[in-house]
Amino acid sequence: QVQLEESGGGLVQPGGSLRLSCAASRDIVGNYIMGWYRQTPGLQRELVATVTNYNVRNYGDFVRGRFTISRDNPVSTISLEMNNLEPEDTAVYYCNLKVWGDVIGTYWGQGTQVTVSS
Repeated sequence: QVQLEESGGGLVQPGGSLRLSCAASRDIVGNYIMGWYRQTPGLQRELVATVTNYNVRNYGDFVRGRFTISRDNPVSTISLEMNNLEPEDTAVYYCNLKVWGDVIGTYWGQGTQVTVSS
């Protein structure tokens, strides 16, 4: 079992920046995809950014170069640097882990609220 804990959400003005972090309860061993999804009320959860054990990164189309995902190695923590935030980025951001290693499964954090408003 792996527990994920997010931090770093909050209120920021349009054009501002936030850094989200997600800490796993243990080092992740094996193949994995780890990253962030977000959800607003009434809409489906959508991909924000992911990174793999091969350090391959993937971003949602709406990111447009504004966000950067990073990881430590061996991974237990990932971060999401978000710049030039827009009101449309307001959502609950969830950390996600898909792993095929000494443990196998899909795990979610509890979520952290990001609000972009003046």
